[in-house]
Amino acid sequence: MEQIRVDLKTEDMPKRWYNIQADMPNPLAPPIHPATNEPATPEQMNVIFPMNLLEQEMSPQRWWEIPQEVLDIYALWRPTPLQRATRLEKALGTPAKIYYKNESVSPAGSHKPNTAVPSAYYNKQAGIKRLSTETGAGQWGSALSMATNFFGLECTVYMVRISYEQKPYRKSLINTWGASIYPSPSDQTEAGRRFREEYPDTPGTLGMAITEAVEDAVNNKDTNYSLGSVLNHVCLHQTIIGEEALKQMALLGENPDVVIGCVGGGSNFAGLAFPYIREKMAGMDVRILAVEPGSCPTVTKGVYAYDYGDTGKMAPIVKMHTLGHTFVPPGIHAGGLRYHGMAPLVSRLVKDNLVEAISYGQTGCFEAGLLFARSEGLVPAPESTHAIKAAVDEAIRAKEEGKERVILFNLSGHGHFDMAAYDAYLAGQLSDYEYPTELVEQALSHLPQIG
Repeated sequence: MEQIRVDLKTEDMPKRWYNIQADMPNPLAPPIHPATNEPATPEQMNVIFPMNLLEQEMSPQRWWEIPQEVLDIYALWRPTPLQRATRLEKALGTPAKIYYKNESVSPAGSHKPNTAVPSAYYNKQAGIKRLSTETGAGQWGSALSMATNFFGLECTVYMVRISYEQKPYRKSLINTWGASIYPSPSDQTEAGRRFREEYPDTPGTLGMAITEAVEDAVNNKDTNYSLGSVLNHVCLHQTIIGEEALKQMALLGENPDVVIGCVGGGSNFAGLAFPYIREKMAGMDVRILAVEPGSCPTVTKGVYAYDYGDTGKMAPIVKMHTLGHTFVPPGIHAGGLRYHGMAPLVSRLVKDNLVEAISYGQTGCFEAGLLFARSEGLVPAPESTHAIKAAVDEAIRAKEEGKERVILFNLSGHGHFDMAAYDAYLAGQLSDYEYPTELVEQALSHLPQIG
């Protein structure tokens, strides 16, 4: 069986990030300052972010040159391979061609270093000594720990408690790269202590961990906050994935019929999808599919509204698909997808019908992930299994319809630190959890009132 893998040379790595804000049919609503309920100024946001990143966050400039120092570190693992899952195709008996962008080859094992490295670089340029951050499954915390190590910065990571307990070796990896890590809610911040008192049995949420990390940055002048998803500049940095994929698919003479990514905050999806959405707006016939967990159905059950980015109401208020900042999702193993909100850019593109959104239960995703691992040999992260499940369904549909179809998905990371989740699935200990509509409505009742 022919194995198809497209590798670009280092010199062919894209030298620019793509900003989809330049081409969107409708602009984003402005971020709101949580203390004033007025549009946030760059000067106000400069308390936690450096101005050089805020410029990327707020600018409609289409292309941004990647600094050479960032390119040099990217070259440790980029360009990443585009691979065809021929053994998976055979297992499914499908006429579809299934391709995946393999982001698991980075040192941290996921797509997250694509933005961790520039985040550390720009903060270093701004004179910052330490970065604070949250992490769900630990992929982002690992990536930022690696990046800050490269640039000689300190790093403090607040990891959602349920994931901290489920994935102990993420802590080891973060410590190996020199960062400090605490299970959130922690006893290190005022907000963390308050959350522990109010919700003593909480598994933690990304919203809580964000509050702790933001408080840490606000209270320390040498510290900035760094977010690994959701924000515009994060999506910008990730577009190197899609820009590479466009080159690789062109070498094969293929255009995908459907482009798929899992979504929690939206970063890996944006990375692959945004360049293809640009091509879609220019006339390419392609569907763009965002896949989320049914237990945290931000886009499929949430509303498009202004909401706080964190539980403690310290982060900027942004207009996005949200389940409400008080939403506490169950402790599913795809910890990176357990966020109440969605990237404003992804949310706006869904609203404009350029992106389709679907949700799946975790057992079906693990079933697809296991099929992929047994066919292709690569064990995917629980988050990535959502994209794999959608790709499998698309391939089965192609078989039923007797049509060829070209499917491209982003394999956002490997599952080597997630084997406890696979153990639980194989032991029949995982179940699907469909978040009750009444609890979503209860969380949505706490949305801020923005005029």
